[in-house]
Amino acid sequence: MKISRMKALVVGRTKALFKGRAKILATGTLAVVVVGVAAGIAYLALSHTKELRYKTQNALRAGVARRGGEELAHRGVTLTSALNCTDSPGWTKRKMRVTCTSSTSDHQPVQVIGAGEGTTQEQYYTILVNGRPLVENATCLGADCRQKH
Repeated sequence: MKISRMKALVVGRTKALFKGRAKILATGTLAVVVVGVAAGIAYLALSHTKELRYKTQNALRAGVARRGGEELAHRGVTLTSALNCTDSPGWTKRKMRVTCTSSTSDHQPVQVIGAGEGTTQEQYYTILVNGRPLVENATCLGADCRQKH
């Protein structure tokens, strides 16, 4: 009888010990998950604040000319001349639009389109080479992409 009582006592204590450790492990895991989620939210809130890169039509025109040329060069496209940018019809202070044009060294037309939305604080860029998209609705061009990331 003594041996079976001792076995029962050891088994009971072992179960209690594992039950306590399981509770601690579950609590610790939950704490790590909560801290990780909180850190992720803080990172997104602080690092991805939306702000227009170019706040005026003039700045957008100059920025798209410069960064569009950089993006094309980065992708191996050689232009015969610098991008020539003009305001797109219908642009406003809240909905800025520019179109830049040039041609490649093998005489294919290049068009870089830039847009900035004052209400949503979003910007988009598209590059067409010979009418085909090389970049579509990108949120940055050239060195602007490499600075933030």
